[in-house]
Amino acid sequence: MATSANSSKSGNWKRNELWFLVIYAIVFYVIIINRSLQLSRDYYKQLSGLRPGWLLANHLNDVSDAQWRNFRGNIPVLALVFGIFTLLAYLMKAFFDLRVRGMSIVWLLFSLAFLSYLHGACIVFILSIATGNFLLVKIFAQKAYFPLIVWSYNILFLLCNRIYEGYSFSIFGQQWAFLDNYRGSFRWHICFNFVVLRMISFGFDYHWTNRDSHFDQEKHYQRCHICKSGKSCYQVLQERNLHKDKFGYITYLCYLVYAPLYIAGPILSFNAFASQLDLPQNTISVRNVTLNGFRWIFSIILMELMTHLFYYNAFANSDLWKRLSPMDVFIIGYGVLNFMWLKFLLIWRFFRFWSLINGIEAPENMPKCINNCHNLEGFWKNWHASFNKWLVRYLYIPLGGSKKKLLNVWVIFTFVAIWHDLEWKLLSWAWLTCLFFIPELVFKSARKAFQVQSSFGVCIFRELSAVAGAVTITCLMVANLVGFVVGPGGINWLLSSFLHKEGLPVLGGMLATFYIGTKIMFHIDEAKQRLP
Repeated sequence: MATSANSSKSGNWKRNELWFLVIYAIVFYVIIINRSLQLSRDYYKQLSGLRPGWLLANHLNDVSDAQWRNFRGNIPVLALVFGIFTLLAYLMKAFFDLRVRGMSIVWLLFSLAFLSYLHGACIVFILSIATGNFLLVKIFAQKAYFPLIVWSYNILFLLCNRIYEGYSFSIFGQQWAFLDNYRGSFRWHICFNFVVLRMISFGFDYHWTNRDSHFDQEKHYQRCHICKSGKSCYQVLQERNLHKDKFGYITYLCYLVYAPLYIAGPILSFNAFASQLDLPQNTISVRNVTLNGFRWIFSIILMELMTHLFYYNAFANSDLWKRLSPMDVFIIGYGVLNFMWLKFLLIWRFFRFWSLINGIEAPENMPKCINNCHNLEGFWKNWHASFNKWLVRYLYIPLGGSKKKLLNVWVIFTFVAIWHDLEWKLLSWAWLTCLFFIPELVFKSARKAFQVQSSFGVCIFRELSAVAGAVTITCLMVANLVGFVVGPGGINWLLSSFLHKEGLPVLGGMLATFYIGTKIMFHIDEAKQRLP
């Protein structure tokens, strides 16, 4: 009876708490939206990158982000290529009853045509480096030092491609200099970062063909609702070893340059890709694929509303934010992170939708909203999630996994920074993130060591977890602002702005707000656990 009464009181307390949290969140967003509109109205004449809007009358549109501007401007062309590619692929498969090798050739030819449009004569560089990697894999795959060879080769070209800006044909002789006039419309060495990940994936999947997998398939089947239904989920496709005859040159090239995923991913392993050539994905129904398309349309309308009303990115690209109050800097920083999340969601879901239509499932890159992550580990599992899966499989586990987690995060985030670009601000972002990981890892270790039993202990632990979540979200904001907005030189400015008389109340308000946001996330997680 006492237990039942305590449970009832706890339930009533949580319901009342939830009401308070939701009301606070509504007030918070009303204030944020109102101030964001005011900032955009007051400073739009001093901002660059604004263009005449089309969605809302008398509103300019913030297209100051080059990546978003290029993608947005090329949506009609990409949609046309999408349609032609898909139609031809389905017609060829239907008329000629093509299987693995046949579809590999069809997709390879279509993809090479797409790459020729994108990169022109520079396609020679891509094929040359890719062929070199293929030969190294086939020659050294059974050697103990194979991982060193593959990583060295790929990191060498990752760095050289950036240092030499994709190379000039003239360095191979003046007789080839004329090819520099035919470099296409898109810099090949930017897209090649994704090709590097695929080359490493091919190498290690081939290297591991004869070894026993660490993957516990029986345990996975008990937990995975997709596998329980008799289908194979992405993780099973990735972990299941393929026969060596699947690792042919045609299939390899098709995997590297597969048009729907070539420009921006999502990233999928070679095992998963090759498995779906013969048996197209059946885990996501036609209905759900169609719903994904409608969700994407809704998301792009939301993005257009956001960029017409709030000029967050234009503020970030200017020095104007340095003259604003700490409260306004927080609003712009928070807005920039939400803009980045929505931008990448739209880019990645567009290409994933294209791939799904053609029967190849790639992992969802943004499975969770940015505002529903309260720890670093959870955030990185849900931001560019396919890259996270790749890092876990090809870097984290080979380096020792959870046994050496504290050391591994430094290696992994340094690689992630270099993979993105050779910039000090990205290395600063990576190393700041690693520093912020340390207290989280310590807290999680302490939680495992001390299992609380009493209701009072559970309550105290819940409050400490919410405080830890607030600190983590603040650290995430700082790391991402340093990496993508202010740079390493802006760290001192951020500290001086928020650690003086005017900034301290804002910092306190930030932490209180993130504490409340974390509590709301707890309620969301608990509601999901109650679902059947």
